[in-house]
Amino acid sequence: MRIRLFGQHVHLSIAALALIEFCLFVVTLFVAALIRFALDLDEVERSQGTLWPRALLFAVMVSASLLAFGLYSARQRARSAGIFVRVIAATGTGVALTTVVFFLVPNLWIGRGVLALAAIGAALAVALARIVFARAVDEAVLKRRVLVYGAGRNAIPLVQLRRRSDQRGFLLVGFLSPDGEPPEVPADRVITSDSTLLDLCRRLDVDEVVVAMDDRRRAFPIRELLACRLAGIDVTELLTFLERETGRVRIDVLNPSWMIFGEGFRRGSVRLFTSRVLDLVASSLIIVLSSPLMIATAIAIKFEDGWRAPVMYRQERVGLAGRTFQLLKFRSMRTDAEASGQARWAQKDDPRVTRVGSVIRKMRIDELPQILNVLRGHMGFVGPRPERPQFVAELSERIPYYVERHCVKPGITGWAQLCYPYGSSEKDAVEKLQYDLYYIKNNGLLFDLAILAQTAEVVFMGKGAR
Repeated sequence: MRIRLFGQHVHLSIAALALIEFCLFVVTLFVAALIRFALDLDEVERSQGTLWPRALLFAVMVSASLLAFGLYSARQRARSAGIFVRVIAATGTGVALTTVVFFLVPNLWIGRGVLALAAIGAALAVALARIVFARAVDEAVLKRRVLVYGAGRNAIPLVQLRRRSDQRGFLLVGFLSPDGEPPEVPADRVITSDSTLLDLCRRLDVDEVVVAMDDRRRAFPIRELLACRLAGIDVTELLTFLERETGRVRIDVLNPSWMIFGEGFRRGSVRLFTSRVLDLVASSLIIVLSSPLMIATAIAIKFEDGWRAPVMYRQERVGLAGRTFQLLKFRSMRTDAEASGQARWAQKDDPRVTRVGSVIRKMRIDELPQILNVLRGHMGFVGPRPERPQFVAELSERIPYYVERHCVKPGITGWAQLCYPYGSSEKDAVEKLQYDLYYIKNNGLLFDLAILAQTAEVVFMGKGAR
């Protein structure tokens, strides 16, 4: 089962875990203060004042850091050691952010001893909460029981959802094949029944029916589906179900009417204004904070390739409405990387990458000059990755709906960049397009902020770099 938060469909189990941990972080600060002041609550209140604002601030900062390090991501595949590193890093980041706020608002200061104890307690609380949650909570109880009406070609994408992250919110009870539709899903998954659809749903305790017929013009069961809907059973279109459960729009079953009449794909004046404000504020802040790093990177590039070698790399990219612009990046490849004039995809362990380039690519430092593109309005902070005109021309001819990704500004980071590793082929372009369409459909200020927070994991953990 999923609930909608910040423009995303979030698993109920993850949302419940996040709420439990948030409450534990609040309690942790209270406990840390009591331990620091020898369990004397009166002394704590006399010397520190009320603890509620501090406890809530601490909980918000640590929870946001856990989100940023991917610890509330359904696609998190790190092993125990990786999770441990992320928990320690996220806790430390949360404490650091809390300290910064305390420094800016001195009346909130609570003392280094309390914060140190709270940091230890928060890390232990995360470990304890996740161990208990995994053993005590049966995720099957939180899953929706789903019956698929259709067993033909359109139903195959549902069979292909084999990853645990894709099946976390639902349990497929089977496929019901309509009359005249030859089944193409495994025979052991097909359900046969002489009863009505509503009686079958009641017998199997179904929460949702997903309509995945190959041909809806023939014998569409409108009365039976209406009976299910009126009985409290959700009836969902295949594409909407896949979008909700996988966080992407499947173009192999996409049709224009779903985009025209469905929810989302809104770009009103308020949305455009909030997006531009976010771009300007975030860009200005990052320029101030990263100036020393950018200067050091420029010096390192000059030191490796000579003082006459260019620091910046300018490349034509396609932006909003198909207009081209000059993308700025720190140069990470040799100056003769494309001496032939032919555009080439970047590959893993690309021999054209310099020694400095391999470091700044892994840490995403080479992307920092794109902040200037954001300030000039060519890009946003969040959006689809801008591609080169040569690749866009080729991919637009081969991939349906590819040009639709240009209805929003490209971004430095984005939903596709978070959910899919670096793409360097037509197949990768198809996969990333599906995530880009999901972002375009559901984009909003809160969704942008959530993506920016989760980008920290990509930067600090080096995910997807080439």
